[in-house]
Amino acid sequence: MPHAPCDTLIHSAHLVVDRGRELPGGWIALTGGRVAAVGAADEPTPEAAERIDAGGRLVTPGLINTHHHMYQNLTRAYAPAINGSLFDWLTALYPVWAQLDVDDIEISTYIAMIELLMGGCTTSSDHLYVHPRPGFVDAQVRAAREVGMRFVATRGSMTRSVEDGGLPPASVVQDHDAIMADAEAVIAAHHDPSPGAMVRIALAPCSPFSVSERIMVSSAELSARTGVRLHTHLAEDHDEDDYCAEVYGCRPVEYLERVGWAGERTWLAHFIYPSEDEVARLGRAGVSATQCPSSNMMIGHGTMDALRWKELGMAVGLGCDGSASTDSASLWMETRNALLLGRLRNGPASMQARDALDLATRGSAQCLGWEDEIGHLRPGACADLVVWETHPVALAGALTDPVEGWLRTGPARAWHTLVAGEVLVRDGEPVAPALGEMLRAHRRSAERLQAAALG
Repeated sequence: MPHAPCDTLIHSAHLVVDRGRELPGGWIALTGGRVAAVGAADEPTPEAAERIDAGGRLVTPGLINTHHHMYQNLTRAYAPAINGSLFDWLTALYPVWAQLDVDDIEISTYIAMIELLMGGCTTSSDHLYVHPRPGFVDAQVRAAREVGMRFVATRGSMTRSVEDGGLPPASVVQDHDAIMADAEAVIAAHHDPSPGAMVRIALAPCSPFSVSERIMVSSAELSARTGVRLHTHLAEDHDEDDYCAEVYGCRPVEYLERVGWAGERTWLAHFIYPSEDEVARLGRAGVSATQCPSSNMMIGHGTMDALRWKELGMAVGLGCDGSASTDSASLWMETRNALLLGRLRNGPASMQARDALDLATRGSAQCLGWEDEIGHLRPGACADLVVWETHPVALAGALTDPVEGWLRTGPARAWHTLVAGEVLVRDGEPVAPALGEMLRAHRRSAERLQAAALG
């Protein structure tokens, strides 16, 4: 039976439809922002308004970034912070971020999203927890709509300043009522729970050492009432164990359970130092977690055992974390580093390229509660995908397995990136007419912020 005509046909690809289903020489048809059909090399293709020849390249579902701090690309490789511990790093950077304004947020979000698209990411969340001025989430949503990326914006928060025993200066924390009022407002303005949504909202108090117990409880209650998801940093550093014992009288995971966060709407960033019993307990409750491989290595304080956490029943995705610690926002690199860390930790037979790809696609989609529509390319899925390019010199000799070759060689980049069927990267370059001016504006913002902090 012939296929119906489609908007876009990508053919002559090694097509990864889903974990366990690959079509060498295959094709994928996209219509109305959805996957209409997929086919093998010997199946007839439908008529299409646009045909894209993948040229034998690997095509995968778009990678999904489940933890980021986009504004931090304004302080990449910031010299006063590069060699400190996590707490040292935060202390050095909070005074810089206290100067952020709405334009800085919109510009940095735009640049972050372009960088993510170039690295094969089609959906990203962002953990924006610094709010020295109003309107930051609105600015991020404007940038996402201009770029065309699928986006989960989080209304992050901090309530506990240095004066209250936390880390951030008073200028970047807010009181409980202001946070919750703005959270209600951004959910009402921007959260779209419908299928195929381009923008959703989550609530994201920063960490146990920067927010009050009251804001954690209120966020859980608002999540239960509205259905939005919950996100926070947890079990990231041994200092956090000591802090929670002193302030809350328990371990970080016990604290999470106490404030009503141990449920299926919650995903955690880093989650490096729980016990196996704690992982299994939260996994049974439906909590998921994000590994940030490059950031973990850059700060040098450990990393999640992703495959072990999965064995214990927890869904695990990937994130690139903030540019100030990672200094890069390539989900391809995070996927490769997840592969390397898994093998380093557990041996060469423990983790394969498809395991890492699964973390970056299906696992990340589970973190965002979106596994029905993204993270795979089955018919009906959102038309979010990447045609990958690796230089022929780097691929020379990689003949037997294109997925292993994709992560074992490299670097790879997105040759074409499509979100909701729209081509946002074409032939390796962003389809973004405003990019040049936005880069110049980004430079001006970064210079202003860093100069102010350095005096």
